[in-house]
Amino acid sequence: QAFLHHTVHLSCYFPNSQKIDVKNLLIIWQKDTKKVVHEVYYGQEKHEHLSPEYINRTKLDMGKWTLELLNAGVEDEGHYQCIIMQKVKEQSEVIHKSECSLHIIANYSQPEIAELHSGELKPNGYLNLSCSSSGGYPEPKEMTWLISHENTTHSTTAHMDVSQDAETKLYNVTSKLNIPVPTKSRTNISCLLHLSKQLGSLVSVPLGI
Repeated sequence: QAFLHHTVHLSCYFPNSQKIDVKNLLIIWQKDTKKVVHEVYYGQEKHEHLSPEYINRTKLDMGKWTLELLNAGVEDEGHYQCIIMQKVKEQSEVIHKSECSLHIIANYSQPEIAELHSGELKPNGYLNLSCSSSGGYPEPKEMTWLISHENTTHSTTAHMDVSQDAETKLYNVTSKLNIPVPTKSRTNISCLLHLSKQLGSLVSVPLGI
């Protein structure tokens, strides 16, 4: 996993126990088995077969056998394969292969609650709220509302509208809540955006009614 716009380090650890000279090796990094990401041909970098989006964005550390991919974007997500071949006489034979998958993460903004109703709240009226968060990746799991008064809290899962920006591929999410105006003592309402297991969840500043 890597954060959006950060440098990604893709490992292709090759012990090289025979201490083969790099000048006798071909090293190819591919994405999704069809795009050439980086190519080293007998010690020299080659650029003619590279996919356009990877030109000037990669650097190979021969000591660690790690490929650095600069300024990672959502479109860089996918499956990467590293193939190392050795020149034996006139033939090239594969002596090492390594694979890894890349997942991109972008932080969502803190969820914000907005009041959609106009005018004063009446005891028999309805509370109409929305909660929004933007600029994140990947798509979140769900959004829940937490309604607390005194020592009790109950949660409700509402429909979540999800839109994806055509250029950045980042997601914006909004959820709406429509409930009778609370008549009990002070009520706090928060919304919670559930992300992946690793990222946990984000909570809004509570709204006091």
